Amino acid sequence: MLYAVVAKCPVFGGKVKSFDATKAKQMDGVKHVVQISTGIAVVADNTWNAMEARKALVIQWDEGKLADLSTPKISKMFADSMAKEGAMARKVGDAPGVIAKAPKKIESVYEVPFLSHAPMEPMNCTALVKDGKCTVWAATQMQTGARDVAVEASGLKPEDVTLNTTFMGGGFGRRGGPDFVADAVETSKALGIPIKLTWTREDDMQHDLYRPASYVRFQGALDDQGWPAAVTSRVACPPFGPERDGVAGVAVEGIQDMRYAIPNFQVDYHRFDLGIPVSYWRSVGYSQNCYMMESFIDELATEGKKDQLEFRRKLLAGTPRLLAALNLAAEKFGWDKPLPAGHGKGIGVVSNIGSFTAQIAEVSVTGGKLKVHRVVAAIDCGQVVNPAIIEQQIQSGIVYGLASMKSAITIDKGRVQQGNFHQYEVTRIEEMPVVEVHVVPSTAAPGGTGEASTPGIVPAVANAIFSATGKRIRRMPVKPADLA
Repeated sequence: MLYAVVAKCPVFGGKVKSFDATKAKQMDGVKHVVQISTGIAVVADNTWNAMEARKALVIQWDEGKLADLSTPKISKMFADSMAKEGAMARKVGDAPGVIAKAPKKIESVYEVPFLSHAPMEPMNCTALVKDGKCTVWAATQMQTGARDVAVEASGLKPEDVTLNTTFMGGGFGRRGGPDFVADAVETSKALGIPIKLTWTREDDMQHDLYRPASYVRFQGALDDQGWPAAVTSRVACPPFGPERDGVAGVAVEGIQDMRYAIPNFQVDYHRFDLGIPVSYWRSVGYSQNCYMMESFIDELATEGKKDQLEFRRKLLAGTPRLLAALNLAAEKFGWDKPLPAGHGKGIGVVSNIGSFTAQIAEVSVTGGKLKVHRVVAAIDCGQVVNPAIIEQQIQSGIVYGLASMKSAITIDKGRVQQGNFHQYEVTRIEEMPVVEVHVVPSTAAPGGTGEASTPGIVPAVANAIFSATGKRIRRMPVKPADLA
């Protein structure tokens, strides 16, 4: 077995124009340099030698049509689309008509960036294509997709391809994408020997299948009692996942299927095929849309001069399981008890993956620095099989969600600007709040827990920031200037 890394075009969609491997082939341990569909594979006697030799390649790239793409341009495209109605995702009553005539209305824009999955273990795969057979060893979340990619890359029949699934050092949806499998299979096919392919951290971050950037404009109207009469939501977001009638379902989930009893409600969607690869990220569309929807609900409560807990209780009366989770979280948090001076509290609720989850966060802001002190989470996930795993999953989902408040993938000249954790922040040990997990007793069919808590933590913290400081967080990531 030999070891490989692949040099890929730094611009999305770019290809190799020409390359010179003379210097790379002269370096220690280098055995082969071969071109594959995604770039230039350097093969050596160990991974370090392959990585060092890759630096010596001289490559001319055809950067393609995305070489001038940038984060500001993407944001402007999203913002410009707000002027007209998109494909209809959900329509109840006449929300635009009610808002147009309402004496008391509110409008807010929310925006989130692309995000990397950033698992601790970068992508890697071992493959052997020889004698009409292909064997693959890979940490994958979607075995069928990985096998199908190996079939295509090897040119063999499905029955001649064997996939061995290994343990994974973090997936979060990234290992549902099998692009790294193709790299290994193509390299092995070209050489006829087993190849262990490894991505560096920079490869992993700059060639990810990202959580899509999204831009949402909300409009709302309150009745004369301060309760919501109408809400509209216009979503601009790259598509991924199943589509129907021009709407990418995961791009609007968490808004389209929100559980609040609002008599006039409308969601429409603008599709943007940017050429940036996007895919599932832990809790998928709920991860960004729950933050936006729950924050706007909080804005409506404030505008209507309502307590954010009581506001939600009234609007969730028709969804008893979610209401029960919210009530349990409020009870365990001690909602009516005073907080220390300078502290604030916020709520985030979500119904996804067959479960109903509520979170309440307590935060403080000192000198522009955010501190999340504690989170109380309650979940109705149906019949409980293993309470310890529920607690672990809720805690881990909160860790992951908190990281999304610090990080962003930004684009300049078609290139990702982040390469490692000094540029792409994640939750550090000292930043982790105390997390309490409480389970609503239930005899309903079991629901999921792995993605249940990731969506709700971001709005809970954002709403708590408003409670503590009076500053509304409408864009991610949260920056010190947003808190000052």
